[in-house]
Parts: sequence; structure tokens; C-alpha cells
Amino acid sequence: MRRNTSALTLALLLAGTGAFAQTRDSLMVKSIIEEATQRSQLQQLGHELMDGIGPRLVGTPQMKQAADWAVAKYQSWGIGAKTEQYGEWRGWERGVTHIDMVYPRIKSLEGTQLAWSPSTNGKTITGEVIILPDVADSVAFQQWLPAVKGKFVMISMCQPTGRPDYNWEEYGTKESFEKMKKERTAQTDAWRSRITKTGLNNTTLPQALEKAGAAGVVMSYWSNGFGVNKIFGANTTKVPTIDIALEDYGLLYRLTEGGQKPKISVRADSKELGLVPTFNTIAEIKGSEKPDEYVILSAHFDSWDGGTGATDNGTGTLTMMEAMRILKKVYPNPKRTILVGHWGSEEQGLNGSRAFVEDHPEIVKNIQVLFNQDNGTGRVVNLSGQGFLHAYEYLGRWLTKVPNDIRSQIDTRWPGAPGGGGSDFASFVAVGAPAFSLSSTSWSYGNYTWHTNRDTYDKIVFDDVRSNAILTAILAYMASEDPVKTSREKSVLPVNPRTGEPGSWPAPVKSKRKGGVN
Repeated sequence: MRRNTSALTLALLLAGTGAFAQTRDSLMVKSIIEEATQRSQLQQLGHELMDGIGPRLVGTPQMKQAADWAVAKYQSWGIGAKTEQYGEWRGWERGVTHIDMVYPRIKSLEGTQLAWSPSTNGKTITGEVIILPDVADSVAFQQWLPAVKGKFVMISMCQPTGRPDYNWEEYGTKESFEKMKKERTAQTDAWRSRITKTGLNNTTLPQALEKAGAAGVVMSYWSNGFGVNKIFGANTTKVPTIDIALEDYGLLYRLTEGGQKPKISVRADSKELGLVPTFNTIAEIKGSEKPDEYVILSAHFDSWDGGTGATDNGTGTLTMMEAMRILKKVYPNPKRTILVGHWGSEEQGLNGSRAFVEDHPEIVKNIQVLFNQDNGTGRVVNLSGQGFLHAYEYLGRWLTKVPNDIRSQIDTRWPGAPGGGGSDFASFVAVGAPAFSLSSTSWSYGNYTWHTNRDTYDKIVFDDVRSNAILTAILAYMASEDPVKTSREKSVLPVNPRTGEPGSWPAPVKSKRKGGVN
């Protein structure tokens, strides 16, 4: 009888402990949601970063200014923060770019010099515009090259339409839409062939034109959206490379084809700054019980500079900053250390996060989990296990604490494909750390804001970013509190028993979360 009473008492105590933990978790989630919804700082942070500081191209003064701003902001919240240098990069600062058509009529053109493009040294350069010819082969191209001297050379195809596909789908006939797509495909293939026959590529062609004495290189990388151009880096070192919006590029192209010999004038006032430090920006809330184990929030800080990097990756940055602010307010003494990494130079090959992994093996080996966000302003709708065999167990448990209106929209894939992807979590997955991407719904990210001249503050959907900050803060809290260290066991490819060769991955278990563990 005594033994049974003791067992009953123990069971009640255990049940009480579980109930207490559930109550504590519920209160913490409630506090996170209340802080995020009633005292959100997202819009102010977004204004200060995107409007006040602007784009954060690696090697520019704005990247350093943004890092100093973030450090000061974290410190104002009582969170320790610092910048951590990991290398050097070509320093460059954008100045005014002014492009005008001056013949056969006067018109200011929409365009800009590309990142790291040389300046015009305080001068305005005027020259005729010519189109890259369709030559027979590389020999013929070399024979033509002297003709570029003193001229601006157009190296992009002329788009057959300036309307995005969704416009054609809504208003055009099926026949005209299909006709346009066939024409565009044919013209694209023909232009690629034109480039190939020069014996060069998109990197070496501008360099050859520069060497031959061209006044500058003119391109237009349209993104299939109204007024949207992709903006990347220049491949010239002495003459400017400029990107002109589709509408004005088409105008110049048609005038040139028509024999009017248009002329443009270009002034580009950028500055070369020599080699400058590159760095990550790190902040942390120290753990109280397991300070040497880490929950990491992750987002790259750098951007291209055609716009202000609002959705790539300003919104990821805001999500992680707001999550850290909320956690410091409502969960100031986490069990594990909660660290946030704002990585530099992601756009050039995940350089900042890869450097952190290399420089901090003591942290990497003790990562409980890492959550990265980097594909636009939308609410999180996808979470993959990244090939970690038991990710479904711990991520599934943590997700049960997330409010249903957020959780129910997230598709989960277990175990998911191993490896990384196109953002910084890949640097950690590559060394076996449990790192995951909080992947967002589109909001036309791929063709409207990603690496474009329209990636600006007004494209941020703050309700979705707020949802992501709540999700991130809850997951970080749950990961910090979890009594169990996460498993790093990876799924392995099945082996064909007859040949010994790796087989294919089975179809992932995909679920639309409605609550509970799937």
C-alpha cells in the first residue's frame, strides 16, 4: 500500500511539473505576442535602416554605418553587441549617376551605374550608342572591336514587351500571349548565341569592350515586372557600366536599329576607397544555465544597392532584431545563450557566415539550433528538416507552442533534402549543425524585389514581418528551454543492394500544419 501511494505521489508530482511547464510556456508565448503586437518597433527600425542608411553593399561606408547602428540599437536594449572583422573587400562608394539622351532629342533616362563601376572622374562623357553585332565567330568579333572606340555599347537584348506576364494573362488573348512568349524565347536564344559567337561571356565581354576603347558598357537586366531591373556588379575597371531601365533601353535600341545614331551623356561620381574591412555584426543574450550552448538567429545584413535592400535582406534583419528585442524584454535569462548573427557579404558567396563557422568552432559544435530568414517580406510558409533525421521531433514539438494562425500556414518537410541552399544557414548545415531556413511566401519576391531597383521600404508587409518575429521568438525560447540537446544525426541516401550505388531520396513527408506534431 505504501509503495502504491508513493508511486501515485510521484505521478502527481510529475504531472504537476508538466502542467507547470505548460503554464509557463503559455505565459511566455502570451508575453511574446503582446510585446510584438502592442509595442512593435519594426516600422521605426525599417525606416531607420532602409530610409536613413539605405543599401548595404559590402565594402561601402553604408555597410559600416548600418553595423554601427545595429550595435548601438542592441546596446540600447541592454543586449551586448559588436562587429567582428573576418576579411577585406574592395571599398567603393556610390555617387550621383546622371544619364541623358542628347540626340536625336533630349531626354533624361532612368538608370544607374552598377555596383563597383568606375566613375567618370568628374566629367560628363558623351558618345554614340551602338549595339553588339551578330558576328559569324570570335575572329569576326575581334575584327569588329575597333569600332567601339569612343562609343557606348549595348550588350543586352531588347525585350519584345515591357508588360509582365501576369498582365498578358489577364488581358491578352491566349493566342497573342503564346505568340509573344515564342518570340521572346526565340530572341533570347538568338541573343545568347550572339554573345557566344564573340568567344566571350557576360563577364569577359565588358572587359574586352573596355580594353578596345569603349566609352562605356550599357545593359538592361529586366525582371519581368513594371519598371523593375535586376541590379548586380560591374565587370569593368576603367569605364562605367550602366544599367538602363527597360523602357529607356528599348528606346535607345530601336533608335539605333533605325539608323538614327542616338547619343547619350553619362556622369557617374562613384569613389574607390581601397581595401576596407568586412565584418559580421553579432549580439547575444547570455545563457543562465547552459551558456556554452547556442540558439542562433541568422540573417544577412548586406544587400545590393539598386534599391535599399528592403526585402533582401532588410526584412530578415528586422525579424531577428525584433525577436531579440522581445526576448530580452520578456525572457532576459534564457537557459542557453541566444546569439544573433547579421552576416556580411552573403551576396558574394555566404562569406560572412562561412567565416564565422571557420572562426568559431567552439560555438558551432554547441549549436542547439539556428534559424535563418532571407527570402523576402512574406510570412513564413515553409520549414524543411534539411536532412536531419530527428528534426521533425524537436521542431515539431516547438511548433506546437506557436499560435495556430501562424503555425497552420507552415508546410513542413521531414527529413527534407540534406545540404544547404542559397543563404547563410547552408554554411552551418555544411558542418553538421542543425540550421534551418524560415522560408517566406512570395509577394512577387523573385521578379519584383530580389536584387532589383525597386527593393525599397514601401514593399515591406509589416504584418507578415511581425508574424515572423513572433514565430522566431517563440522557437528561440522553446529551443533554449528544451532539456534535451538536439540530434545532429543525418539521413543517408539509400544504397542499391545490387550495385552499391547511392539511390534516390524518397518523397519527403509534406504536411500542412494544423497543430500537433506531423
